[in-house]
Parts: sequence; structure tokens; C-alpha cells
Amino acid sequence: MGTYAGVDWASEKHDVLVADAAGEKLLAATFAHDEQGLRSLCRTLMRLEVELVAIERPDGLLVERLLDAGLRVLALHPNQVAAARDRFRVSGGKSDRFDAFVICELARTDSHRFRVLEPDSDQTKALRALTRGREDLVGARTALSNQLRAELGRFWPGPLGLFSVLHSRISLAFLERYPSPADTRGLGEARLQAFLTRERYSGRQQPAQLLAKLRRAPEGRVGELELNTRRQLVLSLVATIKSLNSQIKELERQIATAIREHPDGQIFRSLFKGADSVITAAELLGEIGDCRARYPTRDTLAADAGQAAVAIESGKRKSACFRWGCNKRLRAAFCTLADSTRHWHPWAQDVYAAAIARGHDHPRALRTLGRAWCRIVWRCWQDGVPYDPARHRALQQHITVTIPTLSGPVVDHAATQRMAAGLPTTDDEVTAAA
Repeated sequence: MGTYAGVDWASEKHDVLVADAAGEKLLAATFAHDEQGLRSLCRTLMRLEVELVAIERPDGLLVERLLDAGLRVLALHPNQVAAARDRFRVSGGKSDRFDAFVICELARTDSHRFRVLEPDSDQTKALRALTRGREDLVGARTALSNQLRAELGRFWPGPLGLFSVLHSRISLAFLERYPSPADTRGLGEARLQAFLTRERYSGRQQPAQLLAKLRRAPEGRVGELELNTRRQLVLSLVATIKSLNSQIKELERQIATAIREHPDGQIFRSLFKGADSVITAAELLGEIGDCRARYPTRDTLAADAGQAAVAIESGKRKSACFRWGCNKRLRAAFCTLADSTRHWHPWAQDVYAAAIARGHDHPRALRTLGRAWCRIVWRCWQDGVPYDPARHRALQQHITVTIPTLSGPVVDHAATQRMAAGLPTTDDEVTAAA
């Protein structure tokens, strides 16, 4: 007969309730979120011989400390806790102590229905931190780019249409050199051509076209003081975005190194064709992890990745709805995998086209293809082997393998199949594709 604990975590304190197997309360206390409080919390749970600790989050400093203390941690989704509250109340009241009680009861009575956390290796945690850190920086860059776009729109929208991406190197270099319409008074075709050459412009528009587009844009009627102020704001935003670009590139280099050195790195790298796909491969590995018990079936992976629809049945009515409760980062990574492979992978093209033919829109067709990829990824991940198109039976229906004659040269059929699927065929090519 063991004891169970429910932890209602917060940024400054944690409310804890411990009960025995019969539901009798053994402890109800609050621990501060500091070093002394966390140590006291772990010691108390160990002293009471807690068998299982339930909490509303799967990661974080508190969860790591509980795992490090040797405790078994049950990660509950907030929606599950919210749905269980009405089992124990009539008035509709809510408090942190009450939430700790509800979480403890779920651990005591329904622990077999939830997943016990299995910690990943240090390499996987480091890779996950890198990919999530990069995602946060990309989000910050997007916000600053939108702010820069809005600022230019207030007094000089001309540069917005010159280059495809506002945060690109050439676009920032142009704004750094010409942050206001007053700075472009001496700009002609020859000077613009020299700028494009220096920045290695790869677009197809000629300097005359770019210059005409720049001069067609309206100019705001602002005074000299306001113009100088807005010019300085543009320069400040450009400098900040350039710094973010530099940090993002540095993180991408670290991610590429980390996934090459990870024992499971080749499993996820083998799914992609392009050299710039190492980021998505790292996101898949970081979010799925290296604990095989976390996803015992391919359907559990598809559900956590948001690729499986939620079935709703009532009487004669049946429908499939979008799955909101999932790992959002993992869902985005699988959608990126599906969107990239539908352009070059024969089997993926067929799955996507069939979904479109059934009347699905683009996002739903991507999730249909993403769920199909979940089955393949799960199998490769469980077996610890990279994706091999020669063993992908559905793919073989879409490719043709040339069989040599007896007098002809010897052909590596596995390599031929990988080439037909657009995948690297040698270790050197795999390294280059990363």
C-alpha cells in the first residue's frame, strides 16, 4: 500500500497534498519555489515514501528536481484536471489546495490511465533546449520584423516591396544604408547596381525596376524632427534584427552539430532530402525524445503530434475534429515534414493528392500525410534504424528499379531506390545533406 502526492505548481510556491491508498490525508503543505523549498519538498515526499507524484506539467525545474530525487512523476494535462474538478465539488469553487487534492486523487485512483514520465538523456535535453531556444528567437525576430514593417508603413513604405523577406541580409543592409527617403536622393541605377553586387543579390529584377518600384511608393508628410526620429527607429530595429539573425545562425550551427552526434540523429536525418532540413529533424528528435516507452504504439505518437483527428460520435452522427490537445511543437515539425516531402517523395505525393481528391483542404491533407509519416517514424524510432526506402513497401509502388543484364555492370539496387526517392545514397552524402 503506497502513498500518493498531488502538486499544484506555481511560479512562487507549490501546494502539495499527500494521501495514502485509502485516500486519507497525510500532509497538506505549501513549499516556496526556492532552493530551500524544493529541497524540503523532495525530502518530505521521500520521507512519506510517496509512490507517485502527479503534476500538471511534463517538464520544468520542479519536475527535474522530483525526478532527480528518484520519485515517479505522473504528468497530467490541465484539461484532464479541469474535467475532474466537478467530481469533487458542487459549488464550483476553486483554490490551489483544492487543485492539489484533485491531482492527488487522480494519481491515487486513475494512475493506470496516465503516462509516468521517463527522463530523456542529457543529449536529448540539450538538443530540445537548442531547438526551443531557436524557435523563441525566430518568434522574436518575426515580432520585430512586423514592428519594422509597421514603422516603414507610417512614413516610407518603399523598401517593403524591394526584397522578398524583410529580415533578409540584403533587405537589412539596404535599410541600414537608406533608412529614410532623404537618404535615397543620390541613389541612381549605377549606385544601386554596385549595392546589389556587393550584397550578392540573387533576384531577377534589374536595378531600374527596383528603383522604379522604390520611387513609386508614397512618402509621408513628416517634419524634419519626426523624420529624423523615425529614421533612428528604423536603424535601431535593423540593428536588433541583425543581432537576432546572427544568434539564430549560431544556434543552427550548434543544432547541426548536436544532431550529428546524437545516437538517434541519423534516424531523423534520413527522412529529409534538403540540406536545410536539419532543423526539423532536430525538432522531431527533441520533442519525441529517446525514451521508447513514451510512445508504446504508433497511434499514441500520432495523437501527441496532433496528426490524428478526434472522433466524435453520437447516435447516427459521426465526425472527425481537429485535435487541440497535443504537443504543438511536435505537430508543427510533422506538418513541416509532410509539406516538404509532398514535393519530391513519390509516396508522399500520392498520399497528399489522395487527401486533396477526397475534398480535404491543404492543412488537413498535410495532417493526413503527417499521420502516415508518424507510422514510419515510430517504426524507425522503435527499431533504432534510419528510414530506408527499400523497405518502404508503399513507396515501391511508385518507383521503378532498373534491373541490369548479366553482362551489364553491377548495380546497387538499394542505392538506386534511394536515388529514385531523392534521398542520399552514401555516408558522405548523408553528412553533406545535414
